[in-house]
Amino acid sequence: MEQSRLLPFMGLLLFSLIPGQPGEICEVREESYFLLSPLLNTITNSKPAVGTQAADALLSLRLVGIQNQTLLQPLSQQVRKEVGSKDAHDGRPLTTYYQLSLGALALCLFRGRYSTTQVADLFAPGNKNYYFHGHFVVDTGAMAVLALTCVKRDLIKGQTKVDSEDLRSIDNHIRSLVKKILSEKKKNGLIGNTFSTGIAMQALFISSEYYKESEWNCQQTLDTILKEIAQAAFTSPAAAAQILPALVGRTYLEVNKGSSCTSGLGNFSISSPKPTAPPEPPSHISVQYSVKIHEIYSTTVTVPRGSIFLDVMEEAQKKNRTLFGFTVEQSSWGPFITSVQGLKASSHDRTYWELLSNGSSLSQGVGNYVVHEGEDLEVRWSKY
Repeated sequence: MEQSRLLPFMGLLLFSLIPGQPGEICEVREESYFLLSPLLNTITNSKPAVGTQAADALLSLRLVGIQNQTLLQPLSQQVRKEVGSKDAHDGRPLTTYYQLSLGALALCLFRGRYSTTQVADLFAPGNKNYYFHGHFVVDTGAMAVLALTCVKRDLIKGQTKVDSEDLRSIDNHIRSLVKKILSEKKKNGLIGNTFSTGIAMQALFISSEYYKESEWNCQQTLDTILKEIAQAAFTSPAAAAQILPALVGRTYLEVNKGSSCTSGLGNFSISSPKPTAPPEPPSHISVQYSVKIHEIYSTTVTVPRGSIFLDVMEEAQKKNRTLFGFTVEQSSWGPFITSVQGLKASSHDRTYWELLSNGSSLSQGVGNYVVHEGEDLEVRWSKY
């Protein structure tokens, strides 16, 4: 039932939770809100939102206090359209463990029926679905922390029938997941990678009783994210929508925390893209591009400076469609590779096309990563 898969987002948008006290929260000061302009402009000035992107954007803007109905109404209409469309996602399965956690959070927020025992079993930290290619996936674990925390609060407040064993299990799950999230903290303050840090910040905001203050420098994380924004890291509307709430100290547990609240960004000005002078003819760069399945197939590709990974793949395909032909699909996070040389990625077989630069896996997607002169780029058939 394709039309049901966006309901968790609608639940988050339409219902609220009596908020608990947050933990350590660092946020952008009001006088520095101008630093968030690139995120807001990315969310609101992008092409019409598709799939879950509209729900992500609407949820994010409401959380940070944006009240401009000119911006919100088109997004609301798109969410309703997507929920009502059986063909909205071309039949592709959307349920990932991240989305399962989001669904559990939505059920908890709007008092839907759920089994606390099933929640405790489903989100046990040892579940293999927290891992991708052998690595703990921070945003998946962080979303589970948000869902489990909501359920725990309901148990404590008596809004859900209390089972002491379930409560103990859920508490232990949160503690374990928070430890795993903190273990992925980088020296510069990012948690996992640039794009998982926003959800991780939300999880840590609400779970300070599970870690020592010395284990996470919130301000360092915030400062690093602001640098990433200045360097145009969040060019995807979905990525911008996901990071924004944490930057103003909000979490998904605060959806509709009193609709009369006017704090947050409120009517902060969002600018339209300014016309720019025609660019000068771009210079070109050369990169090495390879496809690795059982063998390695390589070529040298020349592209304009400022090109993205996808541009390189398209140029290589023009040179030899047999060796470098590929297919791509659009998602709310931008394009992603579905096949190379006719070999398709499969969630059932847990296979995917990994993007690498100079031998290191990339955290940015094929439509976001900007390539550089002399770089050694690779798409590799991988399993997780």
